[in-house]
Amino acid sequence: MNPSTLIGIVASVLLLGAVLVFSAEDASTFVDMPSLGIVVIGTLAATFISYPLREVLRVFRLIGTVLRNERLHTEQDIDDLISISRLWMNDDIRKVESALENVSNPFLKTGVQLVIDNAPEQDIVDLMQWRVSRLRARERAEAQLFRTMAGFAPAFGMLGTLVGLVNLLFLLGDGDMAAIGQQMALALMTTFYGILFANLLLKPVAVKLERRTEQRVIVMSMIMQGISMMCKKRSPSLMRATLNSFMEEHEDDINDHQGRRAKQQQTQPARMARAGLRSKPKAKSQTRQA
Repeated sequence: MNPSTLIGIVASVLLLGAVLVFSAEDASTFVDMPSLGIVVIGTLAATFISYPLREVLRVFRLIGTVLRNERLHTEQDIDDLISISRLWMNDDIRKVESALENVSNPFLKTGVQLVIDNAPEQDIVDLMQWRVSRLRARERAEAQLFRTMAGFAPAFGMLGTLVGLVNLLFLLGDGDMAAIGQQMALALMTTFYGILFANLLLKPVAVKLERRTEQRVIVMSMIMQGISMMCKKRSPSLMRATLNSFMEEHEDDINDHQGRRAKQQQTQPARMARAGLRSKPKAKSQTRQA
């Protein structure tokens, strides 16, 4: 299992257990099957309406992907590229083809096969860029599926709360405070379940899938750069140094981009306030000229 996912699951279970044990007189009151059914079945129903059947059925496979400790064999891909490039520089096509059979990365294998077939470099790059774009679009759509479900879950939680409040209103005339309190607690349980599912399951899975896509696109871009250098018959030593630097720079770019985006979100209100202050004197000067 993925270590970070395992840590998150254990931490969430401990958190919920501590909340139920220390803040509730009876932990079983937080278990309400009708409320859970409204959230789960309602979210699934809205998802089936919104997406085709084949896309919804991939939900369980994607959750399994998040749970697995999926590794990107970047070093192995670089070693395969270097060894094949060295054979290609010696014009030993038979050894290149035999070495290609041991390559496990299908994206790398496709690029090398096109080089062996003497396809133009620009055509190879265009094809590989198209495959990268297709993978990014497909996996972003998969992450968006979970974000959509995360939006549905709290909404159906509120729906269950409204149903519970309607039932509560019928009990107000009897004046039985115990029954009123019990119905009020049950009415709020669906909101509790909706927020819990959205923020502790669905949104984290979406973020995990988006991060996985970023890492896979980086590796594919690195392979594409190596294939381009292989077409030009660059030195294997130069290729290794270039690919290693490529991976380091891309990781730095991702971290810098995330840091800049967070900083922009923090400073945006201040910029808007300064812009508002600057616009007022300008308006006054215009009135004076008039």
